[in-house]
Amino acid sequence: MKKYTYPSVLTIAGFDSSGGAGIQADIKTISALGCYATSVLTALPVQNTMGVRKIYPIPMEAVADQIEAVLDDIVPQAIKIGMVHTPQLVDTIIDTLNKYPKIPIVFDPVMVATSGDRLIEEKTVTAIIEKLFPISEIITPNMDEASIIAGMEVKNLEDMRTAGKKILSSGCKNILLKGGHQESPTVTSIFFDEKGDQSSLETEKFITNNTHGSGCTLSSAIAAYLARGEELSTAVKLGQQYVFEAIRNGKDVITGNGNGPLNHFFNPHKQIKNDLV
Repeated sequence: MKKYTYPSVLTIAGFDSSGGAGIQADIKTISALGCYATSVLTALPVQNTMGVRKIYPIPMEAVADQIEAVLDDIVPQAIKIGMVHTPQLVDTIIDTLNKYPKIPIVFDPVMVATSGDRLIEEKTVTAIIEKLFPISEIITPNMDEASIIAGMEVKNLEDMRTAGKKILSSGCKNILLKGGHQESPTVTSIFFDEKGDQSSLETEKFITNNTHGSGCTLSSAIAAYLARGEELSTAVKLGQQYVFEAIRNGKDVITGNGNGPLNHFFNPHKQIKNDLV
């Protein structure tokens, strides 16, 4: 019998007891796109579709042990990093990853939940900018997160372009600044590459509450496509399209009483086939 392996993606992120975001969304996305998902838990938020109630910390030693256990056995082709809510956690992740060969990192600087809840300590922002940005292949902030990182209001496309330039100068390589919070019939995100070039990615905007975990899903999709050997710019475009389809196919599904999840398994086999043609 012929033996083979799937491309592997490691997600280092927080938990979501409602199943729509965090590690749960990452595993669904990575699996739907034909990769093998491994995971490391960084925090234990208590939440549902209505919002975050509390966040329980995970011991730093446990985070390091999880990373080492995975990387000693199942070496990923890409790593997605999500919820990193303390400076100590930043240091733990970096110190542990430094023991291993460099692997492309997609960092989603999770700072604000879909519900509007702030998920990160103020003093962590500096640690993230100084330490996580330089080792990441791409970061994927939304408009609220870009506002925190750049120290300015980000309300429209002009603000996004200004904020993106400021963030790029802080030491990161590439940025996908997500425009999902725009008050417009379309969603325009902007991809800034390490040369400073910009390209706009526009998709239709749906009237739906089911966008919980969209940022986690996008960063995981980009990581999955990188693991499958796509160039970064292509991985970004394919990741955007996957999220668009996951929202479109889940927009009318009722799950809970608040912000519902995406439909990660809308038709993943067709998606993969089309991507590879």
